[in-house]
Amino acid sequence: MEKKSGIKIVGTGSFLPEKVLTNHDIEKIVDTSDEWIVTRSGISERRIIDDSMATSDMASIAAKRALDNAGLKPEDLDFIIVATVTADHYFPSTACLVQKNIGAVNAAACDVSAACSGFVYSLVTGIAFLNSKVGDRIMVIGAEALSRITDWEDRSTCVLFGDGAGALIIERCEKGSEVLYFSLGADGTGSDLLEIPAGGSRKPASMQTVENREHYIKMKGNELFKWAVKKMRDLVADAIKQSGLTKDSLTYVIPHQVNIRIIDAALKRLKVPIEKVVLNLDKYGNTSAASIPIALDELNREGKLKKGDNIIFVAFGSGLTWASCVMKW
Repeated sequence: MEKKSGIKIVGTGSFLPEKVLTNHDIEKIVDTSDEWIVTRSGISERRIIDDSMATSDMASIAAKRALDNAGLKPEDLDFIIVATVTADHYFPSTACLVQKNIGAVNAAACDVSAACSGFVYSLVTGIAFLNSKVGDRIMVIGAEALSRITDWEDRSTCVLFGDGAGALIIERCEKGSEVLYFSLGADGTGSDLLEIPAGGSRKPASMQTVENREHYIKMKGNELFKWAVKKMRDLVADAIKQSGLTKDSLTYVIPHQVNIRIIDAALKRLKVPIEKVVLNLDKYGNTSAASIPIALDELNREGKLKKGDNIIFVAFGSGLTWASCVMKW
């Protein structure tokens, strides 16, 4: 689907826990090595929240930083959307907790669950709300405490994930900034490739599910890898074509920070220059829905964004889900 509209990002913010877990630290937990992890994922370290924090705490700090960056007050927000698969509770939503924490008394709030695609899903949802004039200013947050659902005895998955949160604020504008294109998709036939088997209504928590470690991430890595390379390649190619961009007019691709081999394989086939690809997975690992807004905030804080820059957000994950969005800064 295509949607052109006057929408601009007016502020960004992020939060990363202080605790750094390096590959050498993980070597002491499971049978692995720094070389093995870097070669297969591109990850050298990741951030881990301490016991006193939850997803809503990280999201709230990122939200406050985005408000400060935009020069806005919490009561200026009309809607808060949080993308996460690691909510504090089944209910209330993490977004409602953020609303309380930051004092956004005028904002409606809800969560979106689309795994690693969640932030782009939430961004597109926010854009749709603005276009329908449900609100004038919307905060979109991606926040994950993946360390809480990581099986630290599974050497194939525990090396991949980290914690963090990123936020941005969007509002309508008459000219200048623009949403050039977006696309969302899903294929539930692949739902078993990346999942947490127990804890929901299908298989409620029990002594047996806990003993079987079914409340942790389970992943069929080889099948996911092949699918992800093709999906990312197709998403970026489609976004460039449908938005009317060229590889020369494209400023940045900000992909979900999933795995350097997936990103390299997909973008090399498209001949997108590596200097246009924003990467931080070496420092933070896979932070699921938080990865794209964290990377965007880093670009913004470092002064690397200028008016007229064309940016592609692209993500894919459990569900299976996928999403892309092209915005002119």
